[in-house]
Amino acid sequence: MEMQKLAATLEASLDPAQNKKAETYLLERQKESGFSLALLQIVASDQWSPTARLASALYFKNYIRRNWTDEDGNYKLPEEETVMIKRELIGLMIKVPANIQYQLGDAVGVIADSDFWRRWDTLVDDMVSRLTPDNARTNNGVLQVAHSIFKRWRPLYRSDELFTEINHVLGNFGEPFVQLLASTDHLIEQNKDNKIALSQYFSTLNLMMKLLYDLSVQDLPPIFEDNMQSVTSLLHKYLVYDNPLLQTESDDEAGPLESVKSEIFEVLVLYAQKYEDAFGPFVEQFIGSSWNLLTTTGLETKNDILVSKALQFLTSITRMSQHAGAFNNDETMSQVIERVALPNLSLRDSDMEIFEDEPIEFIRRDLEGSDSDTRRRAATDFLQQLLAQFQKLVTEVVLRYVNHYLSAYSKDPSANWKSKDTAVYLYSSVAAKGAVTASQGVKSINELVNILDFFQTHVAKDLISGSDVEPILKVGAIKYLYVFRSQITRDQWRDAFPLVVKQLGSPDYVVYTYAAIAIERVLALTDDAKQPVISPGDVKPLSDQLLQHLFQLIESKPEPAKLQENEFLMRCVMRVLIVIRDGVVPVTDDVLAHFIKITQIISANPANPRFYYYHFEALGAFIRFAAPSQPEKLETGLYAVFGSILQNDVQEFVPYVFQLFAALLEANPAGTLTAYYTSLVQPILSPELWASKGNIPALVRLLSSLLTRGASQIAENNQLQQILAIFQSLITTRANEVYGFELLESIVANFAPSTIDAYFVTVMQLLFTRLQNSKTDAFTSRFVRLYHLISARVDSGLGADWFIRHANQVQDGIYVQLYLSIILPDTQKLLRPLDRKIAVISLCKTLTDSAAFAEKYKKGWGFTCEALLKLLENPPILATTDDTIVDQDVDDMSFGVGFTQLQTIRRPARDFWPDVTDVKSWVGQQLQDANARQGGKMTSFAEERLSQSPQALRVLQIYMGR
Repeated sequence: MEMQKLAATLEASLDPAQNKKAETYLLERQKESGFSLALLQIVASDQWSPTARLASALYFKNYIRRNWTDEDGNYKLPEEETVMIKRELIGLMIKVPANIQYQLGDAVGVIADSDFWRRWDTLVDDMVSRLTPDNARTNNGVLQVAHSIFKRWRPLYRSDELFTEINHVLGNFGEPFVQLLASTDHLIEQNKDNKIALSQYFSTLNLMMKLLYDLSVQDLPPIFEDNMQSVTSLLHKYLVYDNPLLQTESDDEAGPLESVKSEIFEVLVLYAQKYEDAFGPFVEQFIGSSWNLLTTTGLETKNDILVSKALQFLTSITRMSQHAGAFNNDETMSQVIERVALPNLSLRDSDMEIFEDEPIEFIRRDLEGSDSDTRRRAATDFLQQLLAQFQKLVTEVVLRYVNHYLSAYSKDPSANWKSKDTAVYLYSSVAAKGAVTASQGVKSINELVNILDFFQTHVAKDLISGSDVEPILKVGAIKYLYVFRSQITRDQWRDAFPLVVKQLGSPDYVVYTYAAIAIERVLALTDDAKQPVISPGDVKPLSDQLLQHLFQLIESKPEPAKLQENEFLMRCVMRVLIVIRDGVVPVTDDVLAHFIKITQIISANPANPRFYYYHFEALGAFIRFAAPSQPEKLETGLYAVFGSILQNDVQEFVPYVFQLFAALLEANPAGTLTAYYTSLVQPILSPELWASKGNIPALVRLLSSLLTRGASQIAENNQLQQILAIFQSLITTRANEVYGFELLESIVANFAPSTIDAYFVTVMQLLFTRLQNSKTDAFTSRFVRLYHLISARVDSGLGADWFIRHANQVQDGIYVQLYLSIILPDTQKLLRPLDRKIAVISLCKTLTDSAAFAEKYKKGWGFTCEALLKLLENPPILATTDDTIVDQDVDDMSFGVGFTQLQTIRRPARDFWPDVTDVKSWVGQQLQDANARQGGKMTSFAEERLSQSPQALRVLQIYMGR
């Protein structure tokens, strides 16, 4: 392998201008044996530039994530390569710089997810053997590896397997960890006047605090419980520790002291919440130290995380009744408000700098629930916990301060506007009970306050007044409505909503963005009856101007990075389109032009996943509601921009475009394939596209939509065989089997039996092989559904006899075995009403139309009848059509080059027999018609073949009207 060129290409991959060319080269190189080891060689050697080494570590991490194991846990790399990686990786991590350590640490975490500990049982011993008494760099490398592995435990649910792993670690790592903790403490004391050594040992201590949390997160390790006094003494020592050599000159970036103390508070919060019995006797010292820290720590930004962690600790302490009582008097509570809450709730000069210089950052920090490590958020949580314990006292004390700040503002509004901001924020903190939810804001309020009266008396005027009001006060007023939106009645919102909409015209970035946030959330708000608080009828008259203004704000800075900076504006566009639905039709041309323009711009540099997610959701809503009445206009308008994304391989956008193409096709199901769509078929059959996991769900949907519109053209172009090859590839893996069945069902539903006849024996062989060798419950369920879909489509030329003929060509007599051991028993396990409905129709058609069951499988006819009657005991009842668009919380989504479902165009489950609404009546009618048509054969079959099941016979006779 050409190492010089590989290193240069890796470095070029970090340059956006050279990235695509570099990626193409690297994708080819990674097919070569030993590619991962070549990456590690570049990482390890200082003959390469630091950038090349970092790029190699990044690529190695992502390569391992994609290629370490398959879905069944089997290695995808050669065994000797995996052994070499695990043998070399730990030693390498110890030697490389910290920025590379982090990347390799992530790779270790990926490997550990698969291999640790049973397939990597030497790892802990290897790490312990590398620990030294005093070499901080080596120890930090080992501890970074340990943290990369053990932090995986933090979000996991308790299980026997998990605790076996933790016990394995503690048995080998626990004692050396405690010893290293003590020796690090000793070395810090020895080197208290040596800045370089002191900083290195504080890095060690910082990592050890992370590991203390990792090792304790599931249960308190006995070794820590046995040494609780010494552990807590050390924690307290460094919580109050100070050394001028560790002070940083920057007011913005946390230094070693702040970082270690923040990590200590993380541990204290965990211990206070989970291990009160063991930790309780030692907690008192930390309460006083936390109070002192909070009242003496400055307002500099570098202290923000530390202060918020300290507040989180005090919040945890106030949940303990034996400690909360200390706050239960007026004087103490006043000190808490004045010395702890107010300094951290009030706006600082640094906050206003962010407000003016980085407004989008200010919004993301300030938005309720967006960041638990802000001072305001932590102080609010602390106040609300106190409120939960001492509601009357806290309310009274807080309202005194609120009135004080309001009075100061009224005396000189232009000079004291910060006082009013503090008053409104403080009032909101005690008016709300519980967390602010994404869907409804505050769901419960403090009954000792009147939020509407406060709004009308003190807040509303900031929305009504013009430019003479400070922008931050307008933001506070909008946020007040946003937070308490579910507590405001429909009639009250009719008055307040126009005031918020008016703020979209503000020249201030934060004001108009917060207005968009509030508009979007209140438009999504429903009452207890699930009816919208702001009705679509109230929005439609405003929608044209609303959309135009939002688009203008988005497009005001046309550079790709700046245009997509503000996802909140695009989310508001999405919401307006969802609310007005087909009300967008009259303004289709303008809206379409804006979407095309924005898509073209952001395609050049996809920079904000949240923005382009909402952009494509909004475009999906537009297609959903505008395309059915004017499909050609939208198809023609979007062809070029979507085609450009595919042609230029804008990987972040490709899965979205496939979904949107499918939605355009589905909006006009009766149409034929245009020349453009016909030309699209061959490119989307390209194996390269299907190699990306993120493309598969969207490609299957698009291909299914193309089949619905143009199966005959696709057959004429001899493309069915390629589609079946894709099916074969999908069906072989557990991750994609469901998509394989979706594609096969689409083939069955759209091609004539004569077209698929020649291929179906091979299809059966593939399915039977999976059933025999590696079936899963999901695979079996989808196979049974497929069988019933084929069996039920007698009118289309398929049916049970068609399936039987093809199955028995694979192996003579295999159908009976399948039917009795899989199809019939697993039919009763089908859960979805649509699946059960298909099964009812299939079994009924088998009784009435199958020659094989009439003449050959006589016992099978009786078994089928009994299975049908059992299904009808609990007949499938389909839910009424619900076209509600479900919100997706972007905080729960992982963006990247992968598949993200667009909710606005989520395809509903297809009902192949929409006219069959009452399955019991339908079955009865089918049986009666068949009996009449066949001269009473149904009656005789029933009497003969159900003679051993008199109850089933009686029920069937009722269905047949006898």
